[in-house]
Parts: sequence; C-alpha cells; structure tokens
Amino acid sequence: MKTFVWFGCVLGALFAAGEVFHTKTGKRVTLECGFNSIAKNQKWSRGSQQIISDDGRLLRKSQSPLGQRSSLRANNLVISSVTKKDAGTFTCEADHYKKEHTLLVVSVWTSPHGILQVGSNAVLQCNVSGLNPGSTVQWKKPDGSLAANPVHLSPVALSHNGIWACSFSHYGQHYSETLQVMVYAPKPSTASSAKSSRVDPTTPCPVCTDVSVLTSVEQLDWWVWVTVAVGSLAVVLLMVLIIVLVNRIRRRKKKNLRNGQHPLRPKNYCQCNRPAAAAKPQQGRRKEKPSALLMESHESQIKEKRDSEKARMKE
Repeated sequence: MKTFVWFGCVLGALFAAGEVFHTKTGKRVTLECGFNSIAKNQKWSRGSQQIISDDGRLLRKSQSPLGQRSSLRANNLVISSVTKKDAGTFTCEADHYKKEHTLLVVSVWTSPHGILQVGSNAVLQCNVSGLNPGSTVQWKKPDGSLAANPVHLSPVALSHNGIWACSFSHYGQHYSETLQVMVYAPKPSTASSAKSSRVDPTTPCPVCTDVSVLTSVEQLDWWVWVTVAVGSLAVVLLMVLIIVLVNRIRRRKKKNLRNGQHPLRPKNYCQCNRPAAAAKPQQGRRKEKPSALLMESHESQIKEKRDSEKARMKE
C-alpha cells in the first residue's frame, strides 16, 4: 500500500513539473500548457492572480495589464509585448490537471545604443528577470571566449563587431539570448591615410569584409541619389506628356472624320488653279474711243439691216 502511494506521489510530481520559457522584452511568447487534447475547462494564473479562463461558454480576462495582453490558443497562453514584470511562475489548469511553468524575461542592450564607433567606450548589459537566486549571468564574445556581466569595452575595437550571447542558468539548465553588436570605423583623414592603408594581420577576414562593405556604402554621397531620382522623374514626365499629345491628335482626327471634314491635301493649298477675280474698272480715267475697225463693222451691220428692210417692203 505504501508503495502505491509513493508511486502516485512521484507520478504527480513529474506531471506537475513544467517547462522554462525565456524571451526578450517587447517580444511575444507562447506558454504551452503541455496537454495533447483540447481541454474543455482551462485557466491560467500567475502566482495567485488569475489571468485568463475559458469554461467553453465564456472567456474571462483579468483587468490587469498582463491579462489585457494575454490570449488563448488551444491549450497555450500567448503574451504579447512582454515586460520585466511578466516574469515568474505560471500555472495552467486544464480539466482538473495542473502544470507550473516558469517565464524568464531577458533584457540585453548596449550603452550607448546603436552602432558603436571604433575607439569609443561602451558597456554591454544583460538583465534576466525571474532567475532563481545564485544563478550566473555571463557573455559569450563573437570569438567564443567568455566575459563577466556587464562587459566594458574600453576602447571599442573592430573585433567586437558580431553576435554576442548572454548565457544564464536556471536550476541547472542553461539558456541564452543574443545581441547584435555593430562597430564601424570613421573615415581616415588625409594625414593618416597612409598608416590606415596597412592591414592588421590579427584582424579576422570576415570582420574586415563587413567593415569594408559598411564604409563603402557610407562613402556614397547623398547628391548622387538625388540626381538619379530627379532624372528618373523627368523621364517619366516626358513620357506622360508625349502620350497626352498623341491622344489629343488622334481624338481631333476622329472628330474631323465624324463631321465630314477631310484633311487638306498639299495640292489644294496651291492658289494658281483658282479663277482670278475680275479687275475693277479704274476710276478717274477717260473712256477710250472705239477703233476704226469696230466703227466700219458697226456701219456695215446698219447698212445690211437697212437693205434687208427695203427688200422686205418691195415685196
């Protein structure tokens, strides 16, 4: 009998043991309840505070900031925009079964923020909320070596460029979150250009390649991009203007054809085929006398007319 009781307690302890989830601040995390089948009744709590529950008919949410940022997906709890205060122990109750999970919230940053300059001073910080007492937090450099938290970079060097990992332990398990550190070298002056042209043999080749690409992009002047943009805009406007003019000419031709107007041909423009207008008589000049030939012809016609009348009377 005692054996069965002890065996049941062991199974209950194993079943209740949950998982450890970790994420960065500002991210979204999904806490899995751990049950394969969809539970009819489900409830999530953080410590003694109930966050969200669903009995199959009604979904209830806590009015706390954590409850408003939480939602249910199947048997999982989804928390968006995670903050440091969200870290702690979460309990999932589904169909009268319970499981406890732990959420660790990690904050990693550099001071100052942003891209670091060679020769300046900087600090790498790693803060993990929800860790058990006595846990160690340390940094893993891009070259694989370890450094205590926080890391003081005095001064910043090109070898610090790369991915840093903040590693920590929680009840014997090890976890890590990464941080991308970007380092750039300022443009060398004309006086020190000869010295800076020498390559440091101790600098790894991948770092050299990344820095050279970064400096080549920075050397591109802004006015080049402005010139390209203005030129492209001018070409587009010219094409639009040509298209509009062509369409207007086509519409005008179609309108003329509908109205019965035919386009003029080149020969119709010639003015030589048109009859000349009659010349107006000039005023203020004397009328010319008829010629002698016209007078004789007129007299002969009168004489013939008289002779014909005499002959008709005789008859």
